Amino acid sequence: MRFRHPDGTTVHLAYCTNVHPAETLDGVLTQLRDHCEPVRRRLGRDRLGIGLWLAKDAAHALVTDPSALRKLRTELDRRGLEVVTLNGFPYEGFGAEEVKYRVYKPDWADPERLDHTTALARVLAGLLPDDVTDGTISTLPLAWRTAYDAERAETSRTALRTLGERLDAIEELTGRSIRVGLEPEPGCVVETTRDAIAPLTAIGHDRIGICVDTCHLATSFEDPHTAFDALTGARVPVVKSQLSAALHAEHPHLPEVRHALAAFAEPRFLHQTRTATAAGLRATDDLDEALAGHALPDASPWRAHFHVPLHAAPAAPLTSTLPVLKSALTRLVGGPAPLTRHLEVETYTWQALPPELRPRSRTQLAEGIAAELALARDLLTELGLKELP
Repeated sequence: MRFRHPDGTTVHLAYCTNVHPAETLDGVLTQLRDHCEPVRRRLGRDRLGIGLWLAKDAAHALVTDPSALRKLRTELDRRGLEVVTLNGFPYEGFGAEEVKYRVYKPDWADPERLDHTTALARVLAGLLPDDVTDGTISTLPLAWRTAYDAERAETSRTALRTLGERLDAIEELTGRSIRVGLEPEPGCVVETTRDAIAPLTAIGHDRIGICVDTCHLATSFEDPHTAFDALTGARVPVVKSQLSAALHAEHPHLPEVRHALAAFAEPRFLHQTRTATAAGLRATDDLDEALAGHALPDASPWRAHFHVPLHAAPAAPLTSTLPVLKSALTRLVGGPAPLTRHLEVETYTWQALPPELRPRSRTQLAEGIAAELALARDLLTELGLKELP
């Protein structure tokens, strides 16, 4: 979906296909048919943006076989879909029964991460619509925080500088500008937007910036206005933003609230949980750890890294951090010029919701994703953007 900002800029809105995990190119093509096109039709759109997630094997097939890339591009066009952004965070296995810490491997100190992201950039340059010259990719925020020492930090910086040089070369070769954004996430080396400023300044390449995920922003209790002021002051580019909402519990000391939270503690994904105290942020790596005993203080609200559907906050006594998303969006595209032109709804946890909230069919999933996009569309138009055909 495309929107015209009052300054004349085109802002793109997509939804991320990591909600339909597939490891191979054939699987990606099936996604387009079974999920992405039905969402487009449900929205009544001739064209729908998708943020593709391409696992290692799919990316390798596309970058080594020009005919495979042409086939994917043709299929996108045929189904009324377009791609301006990729999710390059998960490497493989995102559809596994247990993902948890595996999603952080390989990290930016491992050569595989540089090779994979380079492949994604080359693929994206070939997938961009004919009238679009700029593409974006979100990526791992350096590494999970453990086992990350000074040597691995320097290796990561070197890899990202190399990536910047390769992105320069891609533009020289294709005329397409691809930028990559580190996506701060709780528990990682770069957990917050503020954590991103020093390493990105050290890398010093304008094609390497930040991807702001509004669920992660909220989980870490970051104030959007403070965060964007700091990024703007440090001249860190907001490459893209993922529009998502975290799980919020206002009164975690109450038994009924803990009972409600326990329904969201599940074995597939990591749900880092945070609370803001007078002494600073307190944290656990997962929601079940927070609920066990007194691992996390419960005098103040808790937020958990669980991407809940934008249009459907959990039932009381829980809610979502949709207000944080709205505040962030106001700063991202509500000013005289947009801070970013690529927005991506990223609720990948539909099938990890408590059983009674999960979609029971492809049709129900398409309805849910379309409802999220409709909500995001309405927020954008309320900020003065005009939806384009």
